[in-house]
Amino acid sequence: MRVLALSPGSLEEQLDRLPALAGICQKLNATLQVACDPQQAAPWKLLPCLEKLLPFSFEANPTLADWANLLGCVREPDFQVCINFAEGQQVNLMLSMSHIPKRLAAEGFACTDRVSVGSGWTAQRLSPFLQALGLELEANQFRLPLAVEILDEARDALPSGDGPMLLLSPSGGANDWPAMEWHKLPETIKSRLPALRSMVLPVELSLAKRAALVACADVVLSSCAVSQRLAAYCETPLVALGAEAADLPERQEIRCLGRPQALSTLQSSDVLTALGF
Repeated sequence: MRVLALSPGSLEEQLDRLPALAGICQKLNATLQVACDPQQAAPWKLLPCLEKLLPFSFEANPTLADWANLLGCVREPDFQVCINFAEGQQVNLMLSMSHIPKRLAAEGFACTDRVSVGSGWTAQRLSPFLQALGLELEANQFRLPLAVEILDEARDALPSGDGPMLLLSPSGGANDWPAMEWHKLPETIKSRLPALRSMVLPVELSLAKRAALVACADVVLSSCAVSQRLAAYCETPLVALGAEAADLPERQEIRCLGRPQALSTLQSSDVLTALGF
C-alpha cells in the first residue's frame, strides 16, 4: 500500500506532520511518498517508511508544467490514500485527475473526506486525518528512528567527560534570549556543577546529525522551534524558551518558559530554576 502526502510549509511544519504520517504508514503497513520543497525535506528522510520524495515548491508559484509533472508522479504509482496539506484550485484540480480513492484535506473540492484540525499539541492536532481512516494518533509516543552509526558519531562529537551534557540551541532571531545570557549560562552552572559539559548545537549540520546530538544530550535548552521538536521526538529533557505549552507534548521533562515576544527580558535565574538549579 502507498500513501501520498502533499506537504507545503516550513521545516517546523514538516516536523509537526511526522507522527501522523508515520502512524498511518505503520498501522496500514504502507510506504510513503512526499511532495514538498526540497529545502524542507530533511524530516521525511528520517522515516523508514519513506519510499520517495517528490520535489515540489508549493509556495514558489508553480507553473502549469510543474503541476502536470506532479500529476504524472501522482498517477504513475498506485496510491490508495492522499493526505493533502496544500490549498488552492491548482492542487485540487490536480488531485481530481488522479486515481487516488481516498483523499483527505481540510478543504477543497477534490477531497473525498474533509477533516478539521483537532485539539492538543501541534502534532496531535492532526488526529482527525487518522480517524478518517479508522485509526488513532498517539503523537506523544512517536520517536525519531536514528541509526546507531549516527548516534555513535554524535557521542564522539560531544565534549569529553562524565558530567551531564547540556545542549544549547538558540534560535538566533531578533526576539531571542540575549547572546550574552546564552554565553554566561554554562559558566554559571559550572560554578555549582563543575562536571557540567555543554555545547551549542551547530545549525549547519544535517537534520539527522542535529537530532542525534539532541538524543545524546542529558538536557536541551532551546529557543529554536525545530530543536524543540527534535527533543520531544527524542525524549530528551527540554527547557523550551518562548514556546507555548500547546506547541509541545505535556510531559514532566518538558518545560516551556517565557513568552515568544519577551525573551529579551527573561531572567537567567528563571532559566536556572527551569533547568533544576
